[in-house]
Amino acid sequence: MAVQQLNAPTRSQSGVPAPGSPVPATGVTHVRHRHVERFTVVGNHLTQHRELSLTAIGLGVHIQSLPDGAKIGIKALAERFAEGEIRIAAALRELERHGYLDRERVRTASGHWVTRTVAYDAPPGLVPERRGKPPARPSGTPTPPPSLRPAHAAERPVPPAVPEQTPSPRPAPLPPPLPEPDRPEPARHRAATELLAGLRRHDARLLLSARDVARLAPAVSAWLERDIEPEAVRRTLTSLLPQDPIRHPAALLTHRLTELLPPPLPAAPAAPRVHPLRNCDSCDRAFRSEGPEDCPGCRKASMCGSAARANRARSTVDRARGRRPLMGTASAPEANRAPNITSGPVPPTPRPPPTTPIRCPPPAAAGTRPPPSSPAPAARGAGASA
Repeated sequence: MAVQQLNAPTRSQSGVPAPGSPVPATGVTHVRHRHVERFTVVGNHLTQHRELSLTAIGLGVHIQSLPDGAKIGIKALAERFAEGEIRIAAALRELERHGYLDRERVRTASGHWVTRTVAYDAPPGLVPERRGKPPARPSGTPTPPPSLRPAHAAERPVPPAVPEQTPSPRPAPLPPPLPEPDRPEPARHRAATELLAGLRRHDARLLLSARDVARLAPAVSAWLERDIEPEAVRRTLTSLLPQDPIRHPAALLTHRLTELLPPPLPAAPAAPRVHPLRNCDSCDRAFRSEGPEDCPGCRKASMCGSAARANRARSTVDRARGRRPLMGTASAPEANRAPNITSGPVPPTPRPPPTTPIRCPPPAAAGTRPPPSSPAPAARGAGASA
């Protein structure tokens, strides 16, 4: 009889495992390995999701393995993987629709628009009772009596619970009110209503309801009150519209009517006052004057005549009193005559240059026009004047 070999198998090994063996007969066989570094815990609710596509599941696992602050934009993911931007954008929308992503566009302090993305390991609606709560104690675990507790545990004071203070949200600023006219007029209000109702003829996206037209009509009346033509108002409301579909045309028109309202026109300068035409009482010539009076020509002739009569009267009085007449009015012998104060010949007094007398036209009779001025006569020779 042969000696039994303990290390020899009892039967030959076949490719099919025996029934009851931990190795499955069909399907995949896992070779498990316990990771101690560089690993990510992913829930089966994501990896075995029934409604997500394979691209969305793989992208969700990749996003969960990234650290905070990593870029997961469409262009950044398209550079990392072989899929194009269209497939990556569709996968991101799937994850956002099922609650694994939350994307929001916010405006920074510098005025730029950025996309804030929050990735959830589990959707908020999947396990709401586990988020933010400590694990419950199993019901089968007994609580030790006070006598078996350590002495230092009973003497340790328990700090009072401090309520968690959450900052109150800042109230959103109220939108500015719509402009209103200072003096409402039915005709202007009717023109504003017709303008708003006819905007859909220029762009079919500016279709307003009767309620929106009634609400925006006072704002358009305020524009018309400031001497703005209806065509200018229509051009302001319909020009440079966005190419995307307009979901709220009333909100768009409200913003433009409020923010683009021009200031009122300044007061117009006063027109210069024009005096009416009148006829001169002396010569019947037409001229402009504030009241009934003589024309400038007649007033000048009257002034010249009065001055000539005053000069003649003054010369007569001076001769009567023995005074020397004014220069230019006395004759040459009288001007050269002087008292003989010293002996010897007296040098002749230099003759002053002759002055041209002012010739004033004679005053014209009432109802007649003054004759045209005739040219001055030609100068005569020296012998003729002598």
